[in-house]
Amino acid sequence: MSLTEKAMTRLRELIQSGELPPGTKLPPEQQLAAELGVGRNIMREAVRALVAARVLEVRRGNGTFVTSLQPRVLLEGIGGAVELLQGDTMLELTEVRRLFETAATGLAATRISALQLAEVKGHLEAMRAAADDVELLNQHDLAFHRAVVAATGNETLTMVLEGISSRTLRARVWRGLVDADAAGHTLREHEAIYLALAAGDAIQAQAAALMHITTTETWLRAHLPEER
Repeated sequence: MSLTEKAMTRLRELIQSGELPPGTKLPPEQQLAAELGVGRNIMREAVRALVAARVLEVRRGNGTFVTSLQPRVLLEGIGGAVELLQGDTMLELTEVRRLFETAATGLAATRISALQLAEVKGHLEAMRAAADDVELLNQHDLAFHRAVVAATGNETLTMVLEGISSRTLRARVWRGLVDADAAGHTLREHEAIYLALAAGDAIQAQAAALMHITTTETWLRAHLPEER
């Protein structure tokens, strides 16, 4: 472990222990370096790395602070990291989405409010109206799933799936361009999810989401080699 990594570990320990709670301003540079047992340059490198990881934030003219450490802050970079993944990761991401989103949809059925259900229905209707426009259809498709996952009230789960879906959106676009009946299938699958949510049926909602994502995954397994 390098000195910079050791300094980062020590800073994380201070944050985890509550000595540097969310929103706290870091001590002066010289004092912090002494507390970490490293030189100022090493300390600065450690701070820069934690700023990049959204653990710390620099407020110009005011110093460096611990962020809120909320999921929406710490997990915001997942989508960007996913976009940089190399190799045959599309199927892996779809598998992750299948595991997480099916469970999330089932959970949403037990927690969704009338207002949230109306939002989901609105996205479904927008999908119907955009049936002949592949890209617009897929934008509403993504918004539909965002609204469903948001209804779980689980911000961590929401941020993780948001990062994954930003990549798998491309798969749905490919499917729409290649499969002439993709719009029809997509609408039927989303309607089944909506009806299960409206009924408050967690098992049926989870099954409908599993069917929908498995359809995409099956299509990917058949067509991804061609796209590459």
